[in-house]
Amino acid sequence: MIQAVMVISTQAKPRLLKFYSFQPPEKHQDLVRCVFQLLSARPESASNFVKVDSIFGPGTKMVYKHLATLYFVFVFDSSENELAMLDLVQVFVETLDRCFKNVCELDIVFMILQLHVLGSRKAAHHFG
Repeated sequence: MIQAVMVISTQAKPRLLKFYSFQPPEKHQDLVRCVFQLLSARPESASNFVKVDSIFGPGTKMVYKHLATLYFVFVFDSSENELAMLDLVQVFVETLDRCFKNVCELDIVFMILQLHVLGSRKAAHHFG
């Protein structure tokens, strides 16, 4: 199951946070901080898959894609296929590119409502 979708800037600012498993709102900033610290410390040659048991609980993994000034992050459990999750990140980014004509961080900041709708549709399609 997908547990979270995050878009985080390279300045550690959350641009989109969508949790599909309950996370108390007061914990969101801590999760973003932990994920950002982990991602920003990784070399570019490292795998896009990371075990995040210590952040999200046992059996959780994260797949990410770093494009321009944004990290696109999907957190999922062991019931999901890693390569399918990587493909889902790619499809999500390509969808944003089509909707916003070369998506950039400002598009995400100013079009957050549309981004939530797109994310919900992708998740519904994935779960359906």
